[in-house]
Parts: sequence; C-alpha cells; structure tokens
Amino acid sequence: MLDLLIHNATLPDGRTNMSVAVQSGRIVEVTQGLQVPAAETLDAGGLLLSPPFVDAHFHLDGTLTYGMPRINQSGTLLEGIALWGELKPSLTVDAIIERALTYCDWAVAQGLLAIRSHVDTSDPRLLGVQALLEVQKRVAPYIDLQLVAFPQDGVLRTPGGLDSLQRALDLGVDVVGGIPHFERTMADGATSVKLLCEIAAARGKMVDMHCDESDDPHSRHIESLAYETQRLGLHGRVTGSHLTSMHSMDNYYVSKLIALMAEAQVHVASNPCVNITLQGRFDTYPKRRGLTRVPELMAAGLTVAFGQDDMMDPWYALGSADMLEVASMGLHVAQMTSQAAMCQCFDAITTNPARILGLQGYGLEKGCHADFVLLQARDPVEALRLKATRLKVFKRGKLLAQTPARTAALNLPGRPAQTSFLHAK
Repeated sequence: MLDLLIHNATLPDGRTNMSVAVQSGRIVEVTQGLQVPAAETLDAGGLLLSPPFVDAHFHLDGTLTYGMPRINQSGTLLEGIALWGELKPSLTVDAIIERALTYCDWAVAQGLLAIRSHVDTSDPRLLGVQALLEVQKRVAPYIDLQLVAFPQDGVLRTPGGLDSLQRALDLGVDVVGGIPHFERTMADGATSVKLLCEIAAARGKMVDMHCDESDDPHSRHIESLAYETQRLGLHGRVTGSHLTSMHSMDNYYVSKLIALMAEAQVHVASNPCVNITLQGRFDTYPKRRGLTRVPELMAAGLTVAFGQDDMMDPWYALGSADMLEVASMGLHVAQMTSQAAMCQCFDAITTNPARILGLQGYGLEKGCHADFVLLQARDPVEALRLKATRLKVFKRGKLLAQTPARTAALNLPGRPAQTSFLHAK
C-alpha cells in the first residue's frame, strides 16, 4: 500500500489528470489516472501541484530587524549597509536565531522549502554564522538551508576580513561569497574576486557573489567573475547575484559579456523587489529600475533565478516569504508578459534556483523527493496572477502546512454566492 496518492492534479508542464504516488518519502510513480490502494489519498481537483518554491538569494541574519535602530530614510543600498553596521554591535545569537526561525515558519506556510542565505562574516565574532548554523540544523527536517559566507563590508576593505570568511567556511558554511563593488577600488574588487574564487576552488565550494549592485554602467565585476570561473574550472558552480549595473550598460558590451558568462556557465540570481527599490535612487527622470537583463540572459541559456533578498530589514520594509510575489514583480519589471515568458518566471522560483543550489531529488518525477505544494490555481500563470493560496505543503510526503482556500462571499442580485477568483476556461 502506498503512503500517499494524489490524483487529478495539474503539473507545471501542462499535464492534467495526473496521479502522484508516494512511498517512503519518494515519488514512485507519476502517471495519469492511477488507481491503487494508499493510506492517504488527496483529490487535487484539477489544481496545480508544483515542486516547492526555492529562494536563490536571501539574508536570513538580518530579517525582521526593520526599524532597528532606525529606518532607512534615503532608501539606498549604502544607507542600508551603514544601518546594518549600526545594528551589528547589539546583535545576539539568540535573537538572530529566533527571528530566522520565525521567517522559516512563514516560508513553510508559503511553500518555500529551500533557501540560500548569505550570512555576514565581516564581524570577527561571527555571531550571524553561529546563529544560522544552528538554524540550519533546527530547520533541516523541513527546509534545505544553504549558507553563503558573505563579507558585507568588503573582504579586503575589512581588517581581518579574509580570515573571518575562512573561519566561517571552517565552521561549516557551504558557499563562498563576496561583494567586489563595495571594495575601495575597482582593482581591489577584481582582486577580491580572484582570491575568493581561488579559495572556493581549493575547498571544492560553490561561489555566489554580490556583483555590480549599482547603477554604474562601468562596473565590471561580473566580467572578472566569469573570467575566474573559466580560469579555475568552476563551470556551473558560480552565481553572480544582482548584476543591476547590467541594466545601465552599453548594449554592445553586454552582448560580449553575456556570451562570456554563458561560456563559463555562470548562474544569475536577480532580486526584483529589492533591486527596483534600491536602484535608481540618484536619478531624477527617467528613473532606472536596476533589474538585470533577465530575458536576454535566459535566451542565452543561462540559469536565472529570482530571490527575495531582504524582508523587513535595513534594505527592504516589506515581504512575506512569498516567492510568487517576487516572480510577479520580476515579470512586470522585465516585461515578460507572454505566456511562455511568464512560465519562465515561474521556473525562476522553482526549477532554476533548485539547479543553482544543486538540490538533489528535486522535481515531480519518479525517484524525486515527495516535496510539493498544492496551489489554488490551475497553471503557473494563474498562480502568478493570484499569488495563489498554498492549500497544502508537503515534505517527504508529510503534510507540513495547509491554508483554507481563498473565497469571497457575495451578496449580489443574480450572481453566484461566492467567488474564488479562478477564471473559467
């Protein structure tokens, strides 16, 4: 007898009336109309069954600190970094853990079951590292949490920055990070990319660097990152995050740059909600919005994911761990409004970030982990339109969270008594 049988489900690739059979935490069959005994059955009612959402870029050590010690009045990246610096002396391991666990509760409820979080290594006390390594252990039964050693204040600009980052890796942090555009000079930024990629190569680690997070069309650190990836043979293991300067670059240069990135198999993590909020702050009109060239990067064959980046912290006042909101913002700003492009945006919060994180057993195929989300929508585009309710969230075939279907009661003459906002097709 099966542990769980879901039937009458629609899958993101368009297959309908699908049955998903689960045994011992794994998917053992995906086919149409399967009828076999199961300890538990679930009628999906034709709704969308999706693999869980994945956030390719987040800062869990800073989440839920909005207003501490004050609010970012200018709304700029630089004031956010300065604010974080003011906050750091008052941080404690226990407080970071509690805020991070609260966020992870919200994430599970939203069907977000894998997160790559950057953790600041600039403070030699490594409080954030200690805290998030503990969180990583506690949430392991329900969230795959991957940590990036992130030198927020610049690995060369900070006294002892390189040593602190390496100590974080020694403690068990998974990925090597960097922030070359925040080093004192462009040359120092390029040097930091070289040093950090060499550390990753020597340790067998992946790389994920904040790159060119500015409106400066002459920022060139993603070029350096692609070069070092090629030189050190790190193909497929390196991610360039943000890349907002690409929004402002000369088109001819970008045509060369994207080709270099594709050659090196560099991945991209774009953060629509935060990128469009922090960038363009020094413009009058027209105002740049800073989102990197998502459709062009995808067209070149690069793996592009969307991330939440920040939530209720010195950089961003909003957010609710809702990756559908993130993808919706991305499709609007990138003008990815064809049916195919909107499905690409859904991939940018599911299969693409799963590939970037190197998640094993992810997906809705035979042999994959039985991790999935039943959404109150009938296809990915409708899920994006509605920021669809997560009706049920499963991990290894076990129900983690459920939310009642969204309906509104109506009292209108000659009209139905309620609506669920689904469009009749």
